[in-house]
Amino acid sequence: MPFPAGQTPDVQPSPLTQSFDFTPISPPPDAVDLLLLDTAAAWWENGHPREGVLILDDRSGAITLPILDSLIKDAGKPGSVCAKVEDAVAAVRVLSDELGAERALQGNARRANLPAPVPAELPTLTEQAPEAFTGVHTVLMHLPRSLETLTDWAWLIREHAAADVVVLAVGRDKHMNRSMNQVLEKNFTDVSAGRGRSKSRVLTARGPRDGVPTSAPRKNTHQLAIPGKGSTELTLCSLGATYGGTKLDPGTRLMLAAVEAHQGFPGAEYVIDFGSGNGTVSAFLTLRHPQLKVIATDHSASAVQSTQLTAEANGVADRVETVRDDALSRFEDGSAEVILLNPPFHQGNAVDPGAAHRLIRAAGRVLAPGGRIYSVWNSHLKHRTVLSKEVGLTEQLARDARFTVTVSTKR
Repeated sequence: MPFPAGQTPDVQPSPLTQSFDFTPISPPPDAVDLLLLDTAAAWWENGHPREGVLILDDRSGAITLPILDSLIKDAGKPGSVCAKVEDAVAAVRVLSDELGAERALQGNARRANLPAPVPAELPTLTEQAPEAFTGVHTVLMHLPRSLETLTDWAWLIREHAAADVVVLAVGRDKHMNRSMNQVLEKNFTDVSAGRGRSKSRVLTARGPRDGVPTSAPRKNTHQLAIPGKGSTELTLCSLGATYGGTKLDPGTRLMLAAVEAHQGFPGAEYVIDFGSGNGTVSAFLTLRHPQLKVIATDHSASAVQSTQLTAEANGVADRVETVRDDALSRFEDGSAEVILLNPPFHQGNAVDPGAAHRLIRAAGRVLAPGGRIYSVWNSHLKHRTVLSKEVGLTEQLARDARFTVTVSTKR
């Protein structure tokens, strides 16, 4: 290690942030991205290996592309870790849970006239040597909102990266907490917080511990009671980045009860579980309706895997097809009869109703005339106006203290 335990290099503005042209990058880097890049540069300038870099959940390429550009410009020079451009591309590995982040990286790489690293497949935590993590010397990441996500990333790094791996995890001070340190400390012997800059700081983790068991996939069994129609036992599974983990979401519970009461899909060949999460909707519908097939789609690789695991745990995997997709982009216009949607109400740490509006528009495009979308949402967000505009006639089916369930019929 270039530094004793508990010590980290002094971080100053570096060529990664001062020489790279961020103009083509959209959205542009924020102070958190720049601090992470400068911290990585400080480690490399002090002798830590520059090859074997893994970047987790880069939202736009603002972290990946400056590093790649630097390696390409140095390729073939004396002392460079890369003999040619192809080596530079191979030296940077990228793994993103969200499909949108992968697409943003590809688009920004084109605009910056750089080759984009091929996104790695999200490994399951039972694989022996996931390619993206094997032999990695440096990991750069934003601290995720979910501790479960951090737990799974930390375990994969500890299990498969090089012994000298340095994990650099950046976050806004207001979103960081001691629990994040504790998750890293379970997997690494040396965890320290760097000096703050722009209300942000980097947690540095080194020294992979031996013999740490994985906690994934997580499982939990629930009883989902439908008034007047009995109860269904569901086993829910999740990997780290799956929203809600293994919880039975109360909004989804209310929506499923309303759909059952409405008898929403007689004769439908299949329904779309739009934003499948942990697979609650897919498993419940296929258990309750033995002839029904479900296409479950989510932009999160963790959610797609979790939905598949939930389907397997409930014995319905033969009738649940999982698709990693963003806003139903793989589905043709007017091709679906029934869609169920529990839209997100945040992007990262910020409340953003626009994310739900985008999904509602996508559902309106994919529904056939006369097709229906069942939606549940936090009542204060007032999505009904958007549903009426983008889909058609919208009726309220249920409401409680927090949630509203509606059915909208495509005009």
